[in-house]
Amino acid sequence: MTAMRWALLCAIAAAPVAAQDPLSAIDWLSQSVSDATVDSPVPGTQPTLPTPQGEAPVADGAGTPDITVTPLDQPSPDGIGLLSPAVTGLPPDLWAGSPTATLTALIGAQDTDTLPALQDLIVTLMLAEAQAPLDAGADGALFLARVDKLLDMGALDPAQALLEAADTGSPQIFRRWFDVSLLTGTEAPACRTMVSRPGLAPTYPARVFCLAREGEWGAAALTLGTARALGEIGAEDDALLSRFLDPDLFEGEAPLPAPSRPSPLVFRLREAVGEALPTTGLPLAFAHADLRPVAAWRNQMEAAERLARAGAVDENVLVAAWLANVPAASGGVWDRARAMQALDRAVDVGDAAAMAVALPDAMDVATAAGLLTPFARAFAPRLTADDLAPETVLLVFRLALLTPDYEQAALAARVDMPLLTAVARGLVPTGARTDAERAVAAAFAAGATPPEPLATLIEDRRLGEALLRAIATIQQGLTGDPRAVTDALVTLRAVGLEDVARRAALQYLIIGQGA
Repeated sequence: MTAMRWALLCAIAAAPVAAQDPLSAIDWLSQSVSDATVDSPVPGTQPTLPTPQGEAPVADGAGTPDITVTPLDQPSPDGIGLLSPAVTGLPPDLWAGSPTATLTALIGAQDTDTLPALQDLIVTLMLAEAQAPLDAGADGALFLARVDKLLDMGALDPAQALLEAADTGSPQIFRRWFDVSLLTGTEAPACRTMVSRPGLAPTYPARVFCLAREGEWGAAALTLGTARALGEIGAEDDALLSRFLDPDLFEGEAPLPAPSRPSPLVFRLREAVGEALPTTGLPLAFAHADLRPVAAWRNQMEAAERLARAGAVDENVLVAAWLANVPAASGGVWDRARAMQALDRAVDVGDAAAMAVALPDAMDVATAAGLLTPFARAFAPRLTADDLAPETVLLVFRLALLTPDYEQAALAARVDMPLLTAVARGLVPTGARTDAERAVAAAFAAGATPPEPLATLIEDRRLGEALLRAIATIQQGLTGDPRAVTDALVTLRAVGLEDVARRAALQYLIIGQGA
């Protein structure tokens, strides 16, 4: 091992990786809760106004005031997960031995624009049920970092399920739950919680929305008026909420200016007043809105492609978007739809000659769009005609290696691709010619061991940290140093993640570098 490479590995093992996401979830979540409780009216009551300066406060009743009690020793939510160790194959002490600050920094810095196998591993780690770190606090820093990474990846359903497994009465957890609910159109439970839990200290815009959502339009209007009188609401929010509560007053007026950084609440309100915002350029989580049938077909396809590229939706969602209509234009997403529809027709009728023409075109456009793996998962099982040409058989084999059934495909293969076949079966590959092939072959060689920095983390029972750093190591390899891929693949195999290692290796060879 060269001194430079050793220094790189030590740096990856010793320090968090620099963040690469331009806008993380924490930057676009709405301020649905605040530090101070908002005194907002409820039906049948008058709003609480500030006491004029110089006048003593006067009690308006003899009742006992509500008192919020917060336990001093709240349990940390950091260990909460949806996938048990029996499901993930990861140990219960996955996070226990590492400092919380290190883990949260590593999670936040993970580059999710990576191989699909690593995207899947990141999601598994974020959803894993495990013991909290020894220094975990009641603030749930690790739990929140895991949720935020899922939101950055556009994985709304897993993020929402993870949040609902925790105490949604915690302000920071509620903030995320409220926003995810807005993006998935399931905000009713979150709004009911907000109305019934004043200790959450909802902000005026959030309370106005939820009161209206619950049918309390009068209380919502009164709350907005109170916020306006107290100077507690900005002009932009005031204008938007006013249109939301009484759109008839603004009929015929020019649309509101587009916000520079809309939150999920602003996004939903703009949609409600008929001034929906395009999701292109917004964080990935917003793209789910364009999967609905009411969205234009092009928007549906572009959203499905963005989400499938991040591993946030099933490949069937992507294919359904491609096949939904007849392309009316050319270029970009239209060409992909046209190519997929041609292949779909050939497969449906079992026309081997048509498949031989359509498959290379479909693979080319899928590869160029970074969608070859979801494309392979959708189409490879259907490409089964008996009279396929030899060239088509080779293409089908490569696609099959990108599916969960890669090992069965290798066992049944009748093609001369020994290196890929060996990797798919977990054997020692031979005949490597390129740097990428040699890097993978070294990872599957007998006696290969993880590099010392990662091995030390594993020995110290800091497996979660080791896996996060191994993923970062592969990213280093994808951007220039194939030997870093060797180190990461060896590490994955050493800790029992053989399936992840094989899939990552095959994707690296077929997608990342070409085989």
